[in-house]
This record gives sequence, C-alpha cells and structure tokens, in this order.
Amino acid sequence: MSRLTTERLSKLLEEYVRQTGVSVDLLLVGGLALQAYGYADRATQDVDGEVTGDLEPLVEFLRQHNIPADLGENMSGWSVIAMPPGYRDRTSVMYEQPGLRVRLLHPTDFVIAKLRRGTELDLEDAEYVARRFDLTPEAVQAAAAAALMASPKDTALFLFRKTVEILCARLVGQPRVSS
Repeated sequence: MSRLTTERLSKLLEEYVRQTGVSVDLLLVGGLALQAYGYADRATQDVDGEVTGDLEPLVEFLRQHNIPADLGENMSGWSVIAMPPGYRDRTSVMYEQPGLRVRLLHPTDFVIAKLRRGTELDLEDAEYVARRFDLTPEAVQAAAAAALMASPKDTALFLFRKTVEILCARLVGQPRVSS
C-alpha cells in the first residue's frame, strides 16, 4: 500500500461525490489530521474519521482504492472517555468543494482524542499538536476535565487522567511521572 496524503484523499473524495452524487462531510482524525496540522512526515495508509451520512458506500469506495477506513458517525463513542462537549462546533474546514467538506478538530480536541487511546504514539502525536499550536497544560487539563464530566464512570477514567498528567509534564519539560 502506498502512503496516503490529505491531497490524495481529497481527490478521491471529489471523485466519490462526482460518481455517486452523495455529499460527504468528513471530520478527520489520526495520521491524516496530523499531516494537515503540519506534521508532513507522518505516514499513514488509512482514513480515520467521523462521517455525517451513509458511510458504508464510502468505506467500500475507499476499499476499492486500497485505502482502509475506520469511520463512524460518532467518534465520541469510540472510547469510554467522551470527547469534550461541543467538539463538532469547534472544527475548522480543511477542504471544501460542492458536496464535499473535510474538517479538522480544534487542536485541543485532537489532543484529547489522542489521549483517550493513550498509546505512546498517541502521546507523541498529542505532544506534537500541543507544541505546534502552543497549547498550555491548563488548556489540555480543562478540555480533559470537560471530557471526563461527559464520560460514564469507569476505571478507564483513571488511566486517562494519568495520560493527561504525562502529557502535561512533557509540555512543561518535567520528567515523566512514574506510576
């Protein structure tokens, strides 16, 4: 599989809209969003995002072009940890044509999306975006608190809090918090 770029995805989505007449509203997350945030060297082969509308034909179209897709209509439901309320209202438009809109999360919401999963790569991605957009530890903590308030009570909240602490320590240059 070849490396996927935001430009290639945009062209494919234009083709999909032209062929099907179906509008696409895609909120990108993952590696393609990182590319759009300026991390040009971030390689990815798949599309991760939230889609408004019927996503099955879009997933099949992407599959026909050898592009795996992890798409859903509610990315907040991808984890026990909810997205901060209002995340959809804070998105920005990365690309727009008639029948096609590709959006990005606000950088703070993207950081929370990455911290919800919490792998080392997710932490690195979150740190890149936080530094690139000068996010303060306080801004990250406020968004994390909003996400926690919207989340069901679960032991996963403890791990999320620890992941937020680790990122915030990195942002202020403190040594990593030991467990």
